[in-house]
Amino acid sequence: MVFCASCGSQNPDGSQFCTGCGAKLGAAGTTNPGFSGSGQGYEFEIKDRPVFSILNINLKSGQSIVAEAGAMVTMSSNVSIKTEMKGGLGGALKRGVLGGESLFMNTFTSNGPGRISFAPGYPGDITHIKMKGETWFLQGGAYMCSSPEVSIDTKFQGLKGLVSGEGLFFLKAEGVGDLFISNYGSIIEKDLKGESFKVDTGHIVAFSSGVTYNVERIGGWKSTILSGEGLVANVSGTGKVYLQTRCAQALASWLVPFMPSSSGTSVGGFKIG
Repeated sequence: MVFCASCGSQNPDGSQFCTGCGAKLGAAGTTNPGFSGSGQGYEFEIKDRPVFSILNINLKSGQSIVAEAGAMVTMSSNVSIKTEMKGGLGGALKRGVLGGESLFMNTFTSNGPGRISFAPGYPGDITHIKMKGETWFLQGGAYMCSSPEVSIDTKFQGLKGLVSGEGLFFLKAEGVGDLFISNYGSIIEKDLKGESFKVDTGHIVAFSSGVTYNVERIGGWKSTILSGEGLVANVSGTGKVYLQTRCAQALASWLVPFMPSSSGTSVGGFKIG
């Protein structure tokens, strides 16, 4: 994936011109030479995509980045860390209890040129979103790190979140700067221009403001109960949606027959002992 230095758009490897703004692109790769605007644009690369991705960021002297607790993999010895409850106790509890994230967030600051790496806690990809004052909504666990200027809060999604099994709250990211999100499996990007589509709720990673969804049955009651698909999200509007090719809930269901039981060990669905 090639990132445009002018607008931050992602382009396929080998692209010569940006599909977002038409600017000429540099050498193919995943390096972003930085952005203007917030003053916190990062020089970064995303390696080992799409399943075992790691984000490497070169920090300038005095430059900071905020990250979810536990996301850091490596960092230079001259990078310091400050751990705090962003938004105070109330904001931290909202993100942790309601949004599915850690109560604490880490701010890393480099004293001189430094380097830091982040990775998700599961096999998956990393996506960069250049924030230009818009709002994005993220599923719990999708947030990885961002510029200090990007605020992370929670957004009530109503009872549809409860019946879909995805929780009552999304994370809400807004502001100006760089946002990095993670997903399980590889990522699918969809641009909506007033149309709609249906997707399993467990595959939604993030969507921009202007996009909405409703939870509905996949068909009649027979299909809903027996098809294994259950409820789906009907996503519609104008904006961008990121989907993931794997679903944590599906993995958990697949593992159930192999989990030990109270009366013995289960292997391949058969109890031993």
